[in-house]
Amino acid sequence: MLDSVINGGGGRSITDLARQLDIPVSTAHRQIATLVAAGYLSPDPAGGYMAGSRLLLLNARIDEKQVIVAKAAPVLPALARQIGCIVQLGTLENDMVTYRLKAGRSADALFTKVGQQLEAYCSGMGKVLLANLPEDEREKYLSLGPFVPLTAATITDPDHLRSTLRQIAMTDVARDEGEIVPDLHCVAVPIKRPDGQVLAAISASYRVTDDSEAGRSDLIAPLTAAAMTISTQVYGNPPDTAG
Repeated sequence: MLDSVINGGGGRSITDLARQLDIPVSTAHRQIATLVAAGYLSPDPAGGYMAGSRLLLLNARIDEKQVIVAKAAPVLPALARQIGCIVQLGTLENDMVTYRLKAGRSADALFTKVGQQLEAYCSGMGKVLLANLPEDEREKYLSLGPFVPLTAATITDPDHLRSTLRQIAMTDVARDEGEIVPDLHCVAVPIKRPDGQVLAAISASYRVTDDSEAGRSDLIAPLTAAAMTISTQVYGNPPDTAG
């Protein structure tokens, strides 16, 4: 009932709601009365019902990123075993990537740590998260340089970085090809909400000792499948992958 009222945008009569849910009108009345008494719904001026104060307060306390982390926790170790890489999940806070999860053999040997923050412009996950920011926020970030080179491969030119982020937004795939550590590469993809917004990303990291090991396009499909699994477990609907 609560789901039907909220998704309907309010304004619907109890009779309409009962018809949609295929329940007796008396049952719908009872459920609505219970939800109103508990503060989860409130009457709206149009004669229907809308979110009540208790529901709004509860929603404000939900840390959506932490929910994503919780749902991803059992997915990442299986992914790491499948692809033989160190797998990580990160989110963007104050223009920095926060590492939230880490899994895989020899994961402790990798310099990143859960809870650590790193610059976004030079990592695969960071680029995915920047690429999916609203355009005004992304442009603000690009104006905040200079971007310090950590290796010879680090992208430091704002125009080059802008072009790279636009490409990532179209393909949903980002790469770090030795931009933080010369022989450390990674592939990253977004975890999307059903509306296409991105609050988190996952990546697979691997060492490169010669050019034949670079690229690793074989990692894209399993990473994307894992990201979709996580999104579906969090939101209940497959994300919009168009574009």
